Amino acid sequence: MARSHVTTTVNGDEYEFLCDAEQTLLDVLRDELFLTGTKEGCATGDCGACSVMLDGRLVCACLVLGVEAAGKLIETIEGLAHGDELHPLQQKFLEHNGAQCGICTPGTLIAAKALLAVNPDPSETEIRYWLAGNLCRCTGYDKIIRAVMAAAEEMREGRS
Repeated sequence: MARSHVTTTVNGDEYEFLCDAEQTLLDVLRDELFLTGTKEGCATGDCGACSVMLDGRLVCACLVLGVEAAGKLIETIEGLAHGDELHPLQQKFLEHNGAQCGICTPGTLIAAKALLAVNPDPSETEIRYWLAGNLCRCTGYDKIIRAVMAAAEEMREGRS
């Protein structure tokens, strides 16, 4: 089977890779680009562990083909921090114990960042609704919700 040549931008850096027609964006990120922060939870788009931003849209990387990334801008968990400086969401997840086993954490952080980009002052209900596609079996969600609320407040106040 012929492989496709794809050029894309991930976290501000341009990448070129070859991929098979059936290879998912998740597989490309992990196996071709060695960006292993994005996790596979279900491979069916049900858990949100593989959430990334594709041209500003929140998607499950397991449901997008690698060839569809051609010419697109992709944001993954590796692009959230700036060097050694954590994004406020990452810092608040640490402070509020919003991460336990870590499988859901990267996707949840990306989804939360997407939420705060369109709604910098979400209610608890809005956060719960927005993150409903990100399943967590460890935290019971309350710690995640509190972390997102705290990060949103910090970001609104310009402390980040």
